[in-house]
Amino acid sequence: MSLKDRFDLVIFDWAGTMVDFGCEAPVKALIEAFAVEGVPLDAATARRDMGKSKSDHVGSLLKEPAVAAAWRARHGRGPLPADVDLLMRHLVGPMREHAARASSLIPGARATFDRLKAAGLRIGSSTGYTREMMQPVLARTAAQGYVPEHLVCSGETPAGRPSPLMIYKACAELGVWPLSRVVKVDDAEVGVAEGKAAGAYTVGVASGNAVGLSLEAWLALSAAERDRRFAAAELTLRDAGADAVIRSVADLVPALELAAR
Repeated sequence: MSLKDRFDLVIFDWAGTMVDFGCEAPVKALIEAFAVEGVPLDAATARRDMGKSKSDHVGSLLKEPAVAAAWRARHGRGPLPADVDLLMRHLVGPMREHAARASSLIPGARATFDRLKAAGLRIGSSTGYTREMMQPVLARTAAQGYVPEHLVCSGETPAGRPSPLMIYKACAELGVWPLSRVVKVDDAEVGVAEGKAAGAYTVGVASGNAVGLSLEAWLALSAAERDRRFAAAELTLRDAGADAVIRSVADLVPALELAAR
């Protein structure tokens, strides 16, 4: 059975999946945005709800006990709903800057894109970034030959991940059904949960947020350490509901060919 016999559409996440190997840009931007308000944020906490729409992500961070306590110490009160909007205003600039810097395609991403298109599959994409945040990324990836047919950004559906609405929107606008013929590829637990909620075949990418290292740091690890970290990331993504887990997007086509047998 060929890929086209089994699937019609592949929807890729962006940071940690197709660009920004370790999903570092949003971590750096979130740390900067919270710092403007005098609230320290560590990378592990910033990663905890990665993949959500950025406003939902910020809201979740403000509910973290340590973050809420730091906010109270700095502002004399706990976080309020309006503080999400305040932080989002701080976030846009750093997010655009860091996302632009991290917009090189992950090794193998372009080849995967080309192979899927050659097999007759359509390519969509979705992200927890707002469209304003995505603009510099889109320009840079287009110059590298990656132009998905469709994009859904944060805030363009009534709810973000882990709801399936971004996938539903893509399928409705592209005229693709049933959802069992759709593949969702994502490096974050919430993105995997989104794919499963939609009824799509869902592939987790272990080398993204679940590992959280730059490509250079990942390659500097010993083979044994990479295997150990991959195993831990695979377990995390499997627990989130992934049908398959790959080390990077470069491994996607063989995984889908196996699923199509």
